[in-house]
Amino acid sequence: MGAQPQEDSGGNVLVFDPGRSRSQRKWLLVAAGIAAAIAIGTAFWMTRASSPKAAATLAASTSVPLVSVVTPGVQPVATQVTFTGTVEARHELPIGNSGDTGRIVAVYVQVGDHVRRGQVLAQLDDSVLAPQVAQLSAALDQAHAQAGLSAAEYRRGVAAGRAGGLSVQDIEKLQAASIMDAANIKVAAAQLAVMRAKLALTRIVAPVDGIVLTRNAEVGQIAGSGGPALFDLEDSGQVEMIGQVAEQDMAGLKVGQSAAVYLIGNPQPFIGRIWLLGAVIDPQTRLGEVRIALTPNPALRPGAFARSTVTLAHAQRPVLPQTAVMADNTGSYVYVVASDGQVQRRTVNVGSVIPDGVVITGGLSGRERVVSMDGGFLHDGEKVAVTSEGAPQS
Repeated sequence: MGAQPQEDSGGNVLVFDPGRSRSQRKWLLVAAGIAAAIAIGTAFWMTRASSPKAAATLAASTSVPLVSVVTPGVQPVATQVTFTGTVEARHELPIGNSGDTGRIVAVYVQVGDHVRRGQVLAQLDDSVLAPQVAQLSAALDQAHAQAGLSAAEYRRGVAAGRAGGLSVQDIEKLQAASIMDAANIKVAAAQLAVMRAKLALTRIVAPVDGIVLTRNAEVGQIAGSGGPALFDLEDSGQVEMIGQVAEQDMAGLKVGQSAAVYLIGNPQPFIGRIWLLGAVIDPQTRLGEVRIALTPNPALRPGAFARSTVTLAHAQRPVLPQTAVMADNTGSYVYVVASDGQVQRRTVNVGSVIPDGVVITGGLSGRERVVSMDGGFLHDGEKVAVTSEGAPQS
């Protein structure tokens, strides 16, 4: 028996061959159903798109980009320079052993202690020097006694010589002995002064009032002359912030300007003044050094990370959202929507970044309609449609 032709719901002719397997006939029916569904869907969407409004909307969505714009206006903003650095002791004094090598027998201070000028910080072993000082002190006393005796004998010899009791030669010998014994006093005094100085150097003392920053001295340690510092002292508690400023911002900074310094975890600013500006710019980093003198405060610990802000001036400037400002190898720019609906690339000068956005220091008057986001997908001269517009800022 031959194959019997049949038609499906879409008018397609299907021929069933009795010789085919059951699975082959099943897949043919599925294919026929899919084809019918595609035909029905195509007809439906062609009917929807046939209306003029739908066609216009579809054309607009595929040809004209939709953008949001903002008219920034102007607002009073402060021109600021912000940079980071560390808090350091303004005058850090390393204190070590300047005498003979000796063993530390006592340490009297800890890190953070306030010390006074002349206060003993550590003591070296003086068991050898102390007896030597005592010995030389006794020798000086002996020299004084001998010089006194020689001077008395010389005076008596001079008196006896006038009466003819001593010759001139004897008197000269007495005079020479008196002079030598007087000189011995000076020799003994000098030796004693040297030994006392060596003994004094066994006491490591603070040269100025200040705060102990570091301590590297321990009991039993051998402290050599000219060796590593045993203590670091902050002179009179004076501290400063040492920061690195971008090359383009250095020109706006002056010695004497006020600066606010912030520490991590402390919202309260510490007010200081610039006292030194670096004379050179690092050719690698293009940064210059700035130093800010700060009032001593227990919270200003040397080594702490700090951020400083220096306010240069106040002016009326446009402020844009950060998403509106883009940059490439030619500089910063924005897109401005003209009255004919075309976008124009506008080069701008960017100032500081504030909580409200990016301060524009040049290139905009504030009355322009600026594309607020997704400007990276636009091209100069491209036609756009504005969907929303932000209100001007006062």
